[in-house]
Amino acid sequence: MKVVAGNWKMNMNYKDAFALFHSLNNRLNNNEVEVILCPPSIYLSEFSNKLKNVKLAAQNVSSFESGAYTGEISAQMLKSIDVDYCLVGHSERRALFSDSSEVINTKIHLLLENEISPIFCCGESLSDRESGIQNEIIHNQLESGLNGIDLSQLKNCIIAYEPVWAIGTGLTASSDQAQEMHFFIRNYLKTRFKIENDIASQIPILYGGSCNAKNASDIFSKNDVNGGLIGGAALKEDTFSSIIQSF
Repeated sequence: MKVVAGNWKMNMNYKDAFALFHSLNNRLNNNEVEVILCPPSIYLSEFSNKLKNVKLAAQNVSSFESGAYTGEISAQMLKSIDVDYCLVGHSERRALFSDSSEVINTKIHLLLENEISPIFCCGESLSDRESGIQNEIIHNQLESGLNGIDLSQLKNCIIAYEPVWAIGTGLTASSDQAQEMHFFIRNYLKTRFKIENDIASQIPILYGGSCNAKNASDIFSKNDVNGGLIGGAALKEDTFSSIIQSF
């Protein structure tokens, strides 16, 4: 499964967001690639009624089912407007909003219970990589994030590897670095869930970290890279379309 997801983060007013959504929704018709848009939550309900060639993902979900949690949006609410995917564990949520491993795991379980596929993000900092402990960091994030998840649930998950040092910095992991970590993640899944290569290969692992139209083709060519979680480059129609065509 080839996947390209565009994370719009907290960008664009309604007019600009709708124009971009409308153009991409009508323009993109690559049946070989699952295209996912992750707009701010305020736009999800309207966009969900107009879907043609793209799927929708929320950028976040509450770790609570329901109740007196002002400002939160539950998995059940997302399901009620036919949202198919949701980002979980993004480095910005971890760093800026203190999403702990336990909270991330709770969110993954709530999403799966509501038939929404988590796009589970994991990644190491620059200091982690410089210290040579990136594999240990990713292993621990996968262990905690996927705690209590069985194989049938895993098949409804997407993993996104996002080297924190390459997000919004202009730095990008080389295609070989991306492949090395994606290979590590896939081997972790094989060991953790006791599955063979053919099953493990069905779990999409995306690269996220300053992926753009210039480097996407090289990164996507690697065996264990199934697509990308795109940030800034997803805010421009031509650039995002070019990335999708990079397979």
